[in-house]
Amino acid sequence: MRSDSVKTGVERAPHRSLFFAMGYHPDELKKPLIGIVNSANEIIPGHIHLDKIAEAVKAGVYEAGGLPLEFSTIGICDGIAMGHSGMKYSLASRELVADSVEAMVQAHRFDALVFIPNCDKIVPGMLMAAGRLDLPSIFISGGPMLAGEFQGEKVDLSNVFEGVGAVKAGRMTEAELEQLELSACPGCGSCAGMFTANSMNCMTEALGMALPGNGTVPAVYARRLRLAREAGMKILELWEKDIRSSRIMTAQAFRNALAVDMALGCSTNTVLHLPAIAHELDIRWELEEINTISSRTPQLCSISPGGPHHVEDLDRAGGIGTVMKELLRGGLVDGELLTVTGEKVISNVASASEAEGKVVRLLEEPYRPEGGLAILFGNLAPGGAVVKQGAVAPEMSNRTLRARVFDQEEEAVAAVLEGKIVAGDVIVIRFEGPKGGPGMREMLAPTSAVAGMGLDKEVALITDGRFSGATRGAAVGHISPEAMEKGPLALVQEGDNIKIDIPGQRLDLLISEEEWQKRTKELALPPLKVREGYLLRYASQVTSAGRGAVLESPVKEGKAE
Repeated sequence: MRSDSVKTGVERAPHRSLFFAMGYHPDELKKPLIGIVNSANEIIPGHIHLDKIAEAVKAGVYEAGGLPLEFSTIGICDGIAMGHSGMKYSLASRELVADSVEAMVQAHRFDALVFIPNCDKIVPGMLMAAGRLDLPSIFISGGPMLAGEFQGEKVDLSNVFEGVGAVKAGRMTEAELEQLELSACPGCGSCAGMFTANSMNCMTEALGMALPGNGTVPAVYARRLRLAREAGMKILELWEKDIRSSRIMTAQAFRNALAVDMALGCSTNTVLHLPAIAHELDIRWELEEINTISSRTPQLCSISPGGPHHVEDLDRAGGIGTVMKELLRGGLVDGELLTVTGEKVISNVASASEAEGKVVRLLEEPYRPEGGLAILFGNLAPGGAVVKQGAVAPEMSNRTLRARVFDQEEEAVAAVLEGKIVAGDVIVIRFEGPKGGPGMREMLAPTSAVAGMGLDKEVALITDGRFSGATRGAAVGHISPEAMEKGPLALVQEGDNIKIDIPGQRLDLLISEEEWQKRTKELALPPLKVREGYLLRYASQVTSAGRGAVLESPVKEGKAE
């Protein structure tokens, strides 16, 4: 056992003494040490209940013959961090999660790991750690929140953000907004739509790193606790068979995940996180491959914010198993890949229910003939940009718009709420990328304000920052290279014409070559927005969003796949 290096032999008597100081019995130290990586805290609704998930996991581990040892990681609530400088730390926290797990696991020599994440950056951070450490590992999330109800309609957090714009536009009263905010989030769990947290928990299941049901079983259901207990038992089987993360998270597994991503209409942030996770396993792909997968994978689900359903509806319709079963019917995923069940994908989905044609549509009658995401290129995004095309109104899919330029998010939000943005405008928010932010803030506040004021079919937003999974409308993010790296976004001026062509996968600034060269020659970058602390170190090491915003490594180089 790997853990023998901290518990076996005469030389390890001092180490055993420290275990005994915590009340462990000598017989327990004969068992494999199973690390329980728990991101529970009291500031994230998706994590407030993870202590109960951990207890179920530990019961399963102990029942199966292991010694569960729990330790914690940090976690940031993107909703609470939204719209102010705290959001600069959200994406950057992904690396802290991965690094802290690595430090704990390598220092204490665990034999295998059970990861308990739930929300936005914690899920990919833990998946990055699992890939980096390459031990037998399994994931069990805390599960999605149930949708709320307001004025007879199902609602979630995105409705509250849009409610702010609705109040400013006179379309909702402050009293109604107060009732909405009390109703939208009825209890614990990751917010109820196909936002980043639920997208990544579904991706974890699609990758094969979690048991069936991980992405969709609601947080408050007893079935979630049973799933956690089963995960605790299953990790011992993975350890006994030496099924490590690298045997599951293969290049083809990431293609499976991308196909499921397209079918679900997931958050644009998956395009940031999946390459970062793959990077830890020396797997890389070009962004063009995402368009290739999207072009052949129809969107089978329409879940909030892009559609009427919520994750609880997807669970009732059969969850990720049903989606993958339907994709498998069309040859769009590989059914021969190994998963943490110890079985192949095809075996896992065999008992899943058939697509019922509403929440999960048939391949022959999809919501869209193509996937939910698209990568745009063009002179404004030579390194790529991403749009959740499944949540864009048809009339905004191919438009030439007038640029309204802002060098930070707060200025853009103020302009929207003050009525300074009108139909035909494209809001340009720059110097908010991984380096320029630093931290690549999510832009839910401005996109929600646009939607709340009823402008989402007339106004677009483009940025080198990123968007919340709760964003809908013509919102193009992750523009690479970012403005702080002298990317073309830094050249845009107020009043320029910008063409957004989602079907053509293009994003172009419509100025002459002479004007382009003139602006390039005269370009002067603003000073970095931070001068100390973690964000300064992060800004000095982070790479382009097109590479997943991973940190530069002076030693490890990825290999082509």
